[in-house]
Amino acid sequence: MSAKRALVVDDSKSARVVLSRMLERYGIEVDTAESAESALDYLGRRRPDAIFMDHLMPGMDGLEAVKLIKSDPVTATIPVMMYTSQEGELYVGRARAAGAVGVLPKTIKPIDVTKVLFQLKLLPDRRDRSPSALQPVDEAGQPSAPLAADLPEAVRVADGRLRGVVAALLKEQSLELRRFIVSTLESHSQRLVAELRPAQQEVPEPVPVPSPPEPGSEGRPWGWIVALAALVVALAVLGALYWQSLQTAREVERARARLEMESASLRSTLDEVRAGRAASVSSRLAASAPEPRVEVIGVPYGEAPLAPERVEAVRSLVAGLESSGFRGTVTIETVPGIFCLSGSVEAGYAPASPNLPAADCSHRGNPFDESLTGAARQPVAFANLVASLRRRTEGGIGLTLVQGSPDHTVVGYPSLETATAGTWNEAASTNNRLEITVVAR
Repeated sequence: MSAKRALVVDDSKSARVVLSRMLERYGIEVDTAESAESALDYLGRRRPDAIFMDHLMPGMDGLEAVKLIKSDPVTATIPVMMYTSQEGELYVGRARAAGAVGVLPKTIKPIDVTKVLFQLKLLPDRRDRSPSALQPVDEAGQPSAPLAADLPEAVRVADGRLRGVVAALLKEQSLELRRFIVSTLESHSQRLVAELRPAQQEVPEPVPVPSPPEPGSEGRPWGWIVALAALVVALAVLGALYWQSLQTAREVERARARLEMESASLRSTLDEVRAGRAASVSSRLAASAPEPRVEVIGVPYGEAPLAPERVEAVRSLVAGLESSGFRGTVTIETVPGIFCLSGSVEAGYAPASPNLPAADCSHRGNPFDESLTGAARQPVAFANLVASLRRRTEGGIGLTLVQGSPDHTVVGYPSLETATAGTWNEAASTNNRLEITVVAR
């Protein structure tokens, strides 16, 4: 079985080294990148099994990089774990909304790494074979055979902190029980010795051949009876304390289960409140939003929508908006046209002869656009433009890229029965475009 591979993205060399060494202890091969742009370039060539992404980096930040990775069908299935000093439920929610599976703090512990590797499926899940954390203790106060059969399944898979609390509680109960038994036995022993000592002093000199006592004589072994009674009492106390320790463990487990249920309920309520607040804000913004401004840039058949010259056109547009003090969003929608083509899948397709009836086209569509990869649809130059614009304007201008539907047309297509390939492709060329929508705040 080949080793798992992880990509660590962080602008701090020390942070990359620390996490890389921890992962390599588990037999995981590690590649590193010092920026989000380098990570995107790496993903164009390699496919790791997981990505650990820092948040604050020069250029594009971690959450923007996660959104780009998840928007590309080729890399969308790679799990991403945020590796950052950011904390709190709000940040965890933002990370998961962007596409990350969770957050790994930089104040890292080995148990945190183990849990994350299980979550990312970089290690096999051995929880079903792991021994219980709740163990009895022997007479020396050391752990002995586990009580896995007596404890519920949830205790055997409890997290490390809860297992430590329960183990410490059981150990303390065991020590208290042992001290109680020892003190009780010493007390009873001293009492027996004190009672038997006068009797021993009054014993007469032994006779040569004592006769056996007659049945019903008054001499009885009271000392042994008292010792046996003390032993029975000690065993009863020991059993009671052991039962009490088991009850305490069960109470701890029930309390933990209740806390988990209440925490899940609170998280659900918080998510509902956040969703309602977002919907309310969106509705208010939609009601007060100004009229959007739309610009169209044509894309010839067979060219990528964001070819270098069109990226420069977008750069010039946002530079003019920035210099004018604009604040708002710029949305770029790539819309493919439906062309009348001649050819085949093996030989390739090209626009049909203008005089050919449109009904006789070999294929109607845009196979070139359908074959574009995520890196071709959103090149590194455009990603750098998005990151630098956001940094310069401190988030005042948002630049986003969306994939449009062929049904979103500027002009309608002619009738197949009467149109030629030339008139059909004129409409397709008009519809094959970049549509830029500018909305001010």
